[in-house]
Amino acid sequence: MTGQAGPATLRGGSHRRAAAPLLAALLGALLAALLMLLATGADAAGATAVDAKPVVTLSKQQAGKGGEITVKGSGWRPNTLLMMLICGQSTPDRGVIGGTNSCANAEGRAVTTGAKGDFGKKMPVAEPPAPCPCVVHVATVTGEQATADAVFVVAGHPVAALPKETEGGRLAVLATTRLEGDSTILTWFGAPPSRQLVFTVGNLGSAPVKDPVFQVGTAHGVLAPQWEERQWRGTIESGRKAQIKLPVELTAGAHGDYQVSLKYGSKVLAEQPWGVGRPWGVTLFWILLCVVVPAAVFRIGMAIVDKVRPRTSRTPARTRRHRHPQPAGATARLPKLRRVPGPAGGPAAAPPPTTTAALPWFTPDSAPSENRPTTKGHS
Repeated sequence: MTGQAGPATLRGGSHRRAAAPLLAALLGALLAALLMLLATGADAAGATAVDAKPVVTLSKQQAGKGGEITVKGSGWRPNTLLMMLICGQSTPDRGVIGGTNSCANAEGRAVTTGAKGDFGKKMPVAEPPAPCPCVVHVATVTGEQATADAVFVVAGHPVAALPKETEGGRLAVLATTRLEGDSTILTWFGAPPSRQLVFTVGNLGSAPVKDPVFQVGTAHGVLAPQWEERQWRGTIESGRKAQIKLPVELTAGAHGDYQVSLKYGSKVLAEQPWGVGRPWGVTLFWILLCVVVPAAVFRIGMAIVDKVRPRTSRTPARTRRHRHPQPAGATARLPKLRRVPGPAGGPAAAPPPTTTAALPWFTPDSAPSENRPTTKGHS
């Protein structure tokens, strides 16, 4: 007997077929929501990494000269060289007003960040040349500029109020500074390297700034920069920005790592590293000079010696010929014929017969004679 499906069985199968599309749609919606959540988390993490600013913390907020503090940092670029300085006349809000001239440069310390952009190093406490308020100033040496300040009190150091901000126009750097220009063949031979410092400033004050005068400083190593005034012709209205280019020039033969600083008024606006190559043309010139000059001196000396040395007397050629001994076995000289004078008016007497000396390659028997026939004919 063959069983047949009842009405309940048919209804159950139809319900399962109707629920399958709903279940697939629900799984798709859950998967899409999960992917969106992951993407949002990644974007937030990336934004946090981009917006992260360097941070500096100190083991002590106050210490006297001769003490020691530990400086720690995070949020810096990985494997970046930093310089740590104790600076006076500075606050984290206004920065280092006097630039590196307000810092204890001789007691500064260099440190390199780790793979995660953090560091930790001890540094001695020294009194800066400017009065407090003071900060521990940390800045990058190479690459993109980044700075961070931490409030610090140098015990026993004088304290003075910060200079008042000028009313009216107030300039601030809005973009990263850069150096434009290339070296020429003359720079390779020791000519002064020159570049153009390019930066963009904005007027954050309420009054326009006309023909602002900037100060451009160049420093080598940890030395204080040497400032030179550079005036820019133009007017920056309130709330506007402008791109400014200022010339920068070093001394002749300069090479190594330099730091270019920009200051407006009493505030340092930006700092830009500059690596200057060695003038190898000068080195090549000195090498050639060390080779050519000794060779020229040697030639001149040899010419002088040849000129002043005494001359030996020369013997005549005829005397030199008679001095040489005659070789052995030479052919004997034939005697000279002498003419015998005859009687007056008479015919001259015949010369006496002379004997010919035998040559070494003839024997007396084989020597030719007048009465002896030859093989070619008879006498």
